[in-house]
Amino acid sequence: MKNIEYNIKTFENIKHIDENGKEFWYARELMLALEYKRWDKFINVIESSKISCKKSGSLICDHFSQVGKMVEIGSGAKRKQKDYKLSRYACYLIAQNGDSRKESIALAQTYFAIQTRKQELKEREYSELSEDEKRFYQRNLTRKGNYSLNQAAKKVGVKNFDKFHNSGYKGLYNGETADDIAKRKGLRYREDILDNMGSDELIANLFRISQTEQKLKRDNTKTESEANTTHYEVGSKIRKTIKELGGTMPEDLPTPDKSLKELEKKNKDIVVEEIDEYF
Repeated sequence: MKNIEYNIKTFENIKHIDENGKEFWYARELMLALEYKRWDKFINVIESSKISCKKSGSLICDHFSQVGKMVEIGSGAKRKQKDYKLSRYACYLIAQNGDSRKESIALAQTYFAIQTRKQELKEREYSELSEDEKRFYQRNLTRKGNYSLNQAAKKVGVKNFDKFHNSGYKGLYNGETADDIAKRKGLRYREDILDNMGSDELIANLFRISQTEQKLKRDNTKTESEANTTHYEVGSKIRKTIKELGGTMPEDLPTPDKSLKELEKKNKDIVVEEIDEYF
């Protein structure tokens, strides 16, 4: 018998984060989570959901983005496979248009309905936060993300966590280690570099953290060396994406005047736990 714990784990495990920090799900992965075995059956659900999306006044292209992936079909040959990148709202509509006899569909309806509402509140309330409040919020996410990443890294054999995390920093910061970043920012010995980042820099690091965790799991990484390489490659690709989008390189982003620890002491009204409760 499935339950809400299974439901959350199932749909959270196949969630992806794009280069802009937005969540999305691949349709083919969602199809399996919803216990559909054939794409030609599931595509009918997607098409019905597109109609529902249009009737709701939303743009289909904002929620259903068609993509193609090369997949092996045997003997080294590959072919392009149609897929979709789905927003949380698109997943909700798919759950609404799916086979209601499936228990997985009922669970998905509950999960995506609740999470879509939470996302709406999150987007509205986050935009109203000050820069320092955004820093607290993003720092809290990176703290949770690093904990989850460390658990995934530990499972694949990582023991030298300083080297593992520096691999990610080197990729994202053009060869800089955590110590290099700290020195550039003019921080004291062992002062936390993440506590001395603005919200945009924290978001870039959160993306690095979440994508590395997902790739370690997805690629079935087996050694510490492979994990370090993966972390470096993810950081490098995120850096390349920032450059292609015309964004500011993370090392060129300004360091805030005050660390989050200083702000916590001087601004008692800004409390991480309270901000986190909004989301």
